Amino acid sequence: MVAINDGCGRDRLQCIIPPHMLENIAASGHPELGRWAREALLRSLEIRAVREAVRVPPRMPARRAATAGKHRLVYDAGGSFDLPGQLVRSEGEPETGDMAVREAYRHTGTVWEFFRKVCDRNSLDGKGMTLASCVHIGRNYSNAFWDGSRMGFGDGDGVLFRRFTRSIEVVGHELTHGVISFSSDLRYHGEPGALNEHFGDVFGVLVRQWKHGQEVAGADWTIGSELLVRAPTRRALRDLSAPGTAYRDDPFLGNDPQPGHWDDRYRGDTDNGGVHINSGIPNHAFYRAAVELGGRAWETLGSVWYQSLLLLKADDRFRDCAEVTEREAARQFGIRSREVRCVRRGWRAVGIVV
Repeated sequence: MVAINDGCGRDRLQCIIPPHMLENIAASGHPELGRWAREALLRSLEIRAVREAVRVPPRMPARRAATAGKHRLVYDAGGSFDLPGQLVRSEGEPETGDMAVREAYRHTGTVWEFFRKVCDRNSLDGKGMTLASCVHIGRNYSNAFWDGSRMGFGDGDGVLFRRFTRSIEVVGHELTHGVISFSSDLRYHGEPGALNEHFGDVFGVLVRQWKHGQEVAGADWTIGSELLVRAPTRRALRDLSAPGTAYRDDPFLGNDPQPGHWDDRYRGDTDNGGVHINSGIPNHAFYRAAVELGGRAWETLGSVWYQSLLLLKADDRFRDCAEVTEREAARQFGIRSREVRCVRRGWRAVGIVV
């Protein structure tokens, strides 16, 4: 297993499936799913331990595109964790016939175009960074991650999770972690970490809404619905419109623990202080503001949230984010604008008053 340390991000391994979900699967009693979930947890711990303690130099450093346009590389790990694997598709090359390669190539391209056209940002670092992806990681590996320089995708277990390249908002979420690491670099613990996850979720859904031209009223506000093998007890990983409802009484996942209000926040230590759990609070604030404002969210609040991300500091908390987003809305649209009122009301709806 090769570790990467390219100097960006405090905790560079950021996974779409959080530890509490994997722990529930491991304790579910299903022999194969339990074993695979335990292996996934161990893999995450191993990668973090190597990167933080050993500091092994990168084998595939973050590189800059040779042209002003997007530059994508897709690698095939061949079922191993020895990354990056074999390079199977570069920018401009034809299809390989592998659906995971196709989806990784297309979705990373869409995310690049979103940040370029909507946010005027040249790739993740703002300087034309190559978007590298590794597919077919591990056997029955159920996760996707950003590790500081590249995306990684497992193929799922076929019982609970499907191929992780399927979901464009998951790709958008993970690549947004890259944008964060090159901007505010929000510390991956507690409230700053929950904000880190929040921005990933927000830009994940905005990428999808932008691609499909959706206005907020008819938009999909879930994360990862395409990843799950459907069942009446589960429909997504998270839901910005209704935190805590993405899965309920599921035999493998249990209950969605996300709160939608500050008073119900998680106060424990697991999940780096609840980074994937308490992100439901700012997620719902954004949703409430966007729905009240209406229209195309990426054109209004998306701009406010992107510029706010550039202004936040690494240890900022929910109240800081509320203050910065309200101030940025006033700068862009005017202090007495409807946008400012909607942002303020969104935060107040989840118990954050500025």
